Amino acid sequence: MKHTITLIPGDGIGPEIVAATVRVVEATGVDIEWETQILGAQAFEQVGTTLPDVTIESIRKNKVALKGPQMTPVGKGFTSVNVGLRKALDLYANVRPIKAMPNVKCRYPELDLVIVRENTEDLYAGLEHVVVPGVVESLKIITEKASTRIAKYAFEYARDNGRKKVTAVHKANIMKLSDGLFLDCFYNVAKEFPEIEADDKIIDNCCMQLVMRPEQFDVLVLENLYGDIVSDLCAGLIGGLGLAPGANIGELGAVFEAVHGSAPDIAGQGIANPTALILSAIQMLLHIGERGAAERLDRALLAVFADGEHITRDLGGTAKTNEFARAIEEKIVAERSAAA
Repeated sequence: MKHTITLIPGDGIGPEIVAATVRVVEATGVDIEWETQILGAQAFEQVGTTLPDVTIESIRKNKVALKGPQMTPVGKGFTSVNVGLRKALDLYANVRPIKAMPNVKCRYPELDLVIVRENTEDLYAGLEHVVVPGVVESLKIITEKASTRIAKYAFEYARDNGRKKVTAVHKANIMKLSDGLFLDCFYNVAKEFPEIEADDKIIDNCCMQLVMRPEQFDVLVLENLYGDIVSDLCAGLIGGLGLAPGANIGELGAVFEAVHGSAPDIAGQGIANPTALILSAIQMLLHIGERGAAERLDRALLAVFADGEHITRDLGGTAKTNEFARAIEEKIVAERSAAA
């Protein structure tokens, strides 16, 4: 089956890691036609907007996009392109698998859990205004619809992927109405999945438990802001954001991306680590029904890490981006030749 997928190179190191990822995806033999579009700073320079309609329509039409990292100014300039894209396409579920890689020094080499983050509301709605000079109010929006939808996604994900437990993370002891609504929706949905254990943790306790005993968790479902923070915390447990994939899922489409930044300080040097985007591409291949290609790419990636001969500089190796990609490609080709 042939797939048409929107490809967004991104800013900074984006084009380099996207090119490496496309290379290893194509090595699996999957039939993909890439439709290249732009977002963010590059789009603003060329067409005067960070979210061109043509890019949004391309994703709506193709239903799937693979995206490199985007630059977001801090405290000034244009608003987050990632947040804008999620709103425009109603990509309500952010899915972040957290799994340790071979030969990467980290605190928890056996860690394997999944973060499911609500992606459309909470403080990330960006509803802020100045009350009086020196006083700013930011509104936290929690709805029954979004809370129920993300809880259902988390339980369905657990069921479909052989997971045994879903934990809701909240601060309902203090924010009794907003986080209380989120928690009520979670337990209402849990009744529909009696085969899956359901529990909850207060956000501050959850963070402590993740650092001390992360093996107790399986799937975590969180509001937007908590999910943003906890997913990065968990990435730190396995070696950093360079090893953390991300998917943004909605009814109108799905965008798969590296969750790290655009790293402009090393852009163009050919030393960026494409692992996070490659892992995201594996999620993408599963999403479009190409399980065989996804498994081939996953085995090859794990084998390169296990060998330890072609690891990028950020992980203590000397391999450049293209050398790392070539090593993965060679393992895929060798496996396909052996199976022929």
